[in-house]
Amino acid sequence: DVYKRQTYHLDGVPSPVKEPEKMDMVTFRENTEDVYAGIEWEAGTDEVEQVKAFVEDEMGDDDVIHDGPVGIGVKPITEFGTKRLVRRAIDYALEHDRDSVTLVHKGNIMKFTEGQFRDWGYEVANEEYGDEVITEDTLWEERDGEAPEDAVVVNDRIADNMLQQILTRTDEYDVVATMNLNGDYMSDACGAQIGGLGIAPGANFGDGRLLAEPVHGSAPKYEGQDKVNPTAMILSGRMMLEYMGWDDAADLVRDAVEETISSGKVTYDLERQLDDAEKLATSEFADEVVANIEKLS
Repeated sequence: DVYKRQTYHLDGVPSPVKEPEKMDMVTFRENTEDVYAGIEWEAGTDEVEQVKAFVEDEMGDDDVIHDGPVGIGVKPITEFGTKRLVRRAIDYALEHDRDSVTLVHKGNIMKFTEGQFRDWGYEVANEEYGDEVITEDTLWEERDGEAPEDAVVVNDRIADNMLQQILTRTDEYDVVATMNLNGDYMSDACGAQIGGLGIAPGANFGDGRLLAEPVHGSAPKYEGQDKVNPTAMILSGRMMLEYMGWDDAADLVRDAVEETISSGKVTYDLERQLDDAEKLATSEFADEVVANIEKLS
């Protein structure tokens, strides 16, 4: 029900930005609501005309939907889904010594969906965590911007502005909690800064269950070619180890992947961007990672 993406730079991975090492962010993205709920009706169908008539006749919004063909969708944001997501983001920040949790939304425009997400998020922070959490407003009103030790700062940012902030003020953000579509945009934009989706891991988790998977899709056109970069898949496995509480093993996997890449032994997607790199097949890269795990353990 919740999708988590970790975005951090591995030494040796080429990046389009000057300081990719500043990117170290975890995005918590609600995985079942928002426009991804798939509640929509196709233009020209009887169903969409019924929805249009309901909005105009029953709700009294005559000027909202223009005449002519129109597709209509519904954007559900629930209190349950929002609070569960924000709770997990704050718990993660506390457990992993992160400084802040940022609620990303477009509540200035979508006041009763994304604005409600923001408000419910602050309710969780204010009502459930006591001195472990402080909001940004309180931080400046009562402490002149100085955060108390061991407390997580909860703030919020407008989504379009946040897409600028992750480029211009990258290291000011730690953990992000947001809705599905914003989270999709955010995490892919973050992934671009650390080398692309071939590097970016992810995981879906609910109450007591986790499914780890890379951010990218299955890429069927490369099936059987033994050439694609397996780093995102390997690091998704690392997230599974973290979820299980096997932190030492998780750290070892990351260190081994980083050691492999920094030595210049990489798959084709990275080799073409690097000088003097050695191009490896998928299986050869995996063998190098295993060898480095054995060397570092």
